[in-house]
Amino acid sequence: MNGMITVNENYDLDTIIPQLKAYTTGKVVEKVTCREKEILKGDGPKVALLDLGAKRNIARSLNERGCEVTIYPALTPAEEILEANPDGIMLSNGPGDPKECTSIIKEIKKLYDSEVPIFAICLGHQLMALATGGDTHKMKYGHRGGNHPVKDLATGRVYISSQNHGYVVDTDTLDPKVAKPAFVNVNDGTNEGLEYVGKNIFTVQFHPEACPGPQDSSYLFDRFIQMMGGNQ
Repeated sequence: MNGMITVNENYDLDTIIPQLKAYTTGKVVEKVTCREKEILKGDGPKVALLDLGAKRNIARSLNERGCEVTIYPALTPAEEILEANPDGIMLSNGPGDPKECTSIIKEIKKLYDSEVPIFAICLGHQLMALATGGDTHKMKYGHRGGNHPVKDLATGRVYISSQNHGYVVDTDTLDPKVAKPAFVNVNDGTNEGLEYVGKNIFTVQFHPEACPGPQDSSYLFDRFIQMMGGNQ
């Protein structure tokens, strides 16, 4: 559902409704991504961060744990990322409708097909699901704020998380041989994370890098480093 604010008291509803139905967010990721590659030096695992509109604290959270982080523009070919031989790949958060990112989804499928460990957040989580045959849909009420409870389905533990999304992965469309739900939103039951079967890949809808915000799930960065063979 789209909406519009107007100061025109004499608006024509028959004209406006088709415009609202036809509106899309467009390729907003291409507008917010970095323009060139950037490297944050570190002595630990080498992480390739695909910037889909990344919050700076994603790179900082990895770099503070010793990782050397190479930040790539969103339209970087998968081949270029893999040729650098990273120890792990990070798919960042970002804006807009994930289905608009058609070319990026194709590149993410190539990253999925590699054997490199992958951790994805928010939009990156949604794009990985789309790249592997899943679907997403727009929520009636998006999740905004820093107090959303999410449940780890493996342990039963609940974490308070920061969230800012209007689209969600539709778990009914997932192939159980490809991915399985890992986190669920306690309030409305929507998906909050996936683990990929037979792959060193996990993704979350919420923001473990939130700053300011709850730090409950920041341990996921340590988990990612362990996946890459690190010591955290």
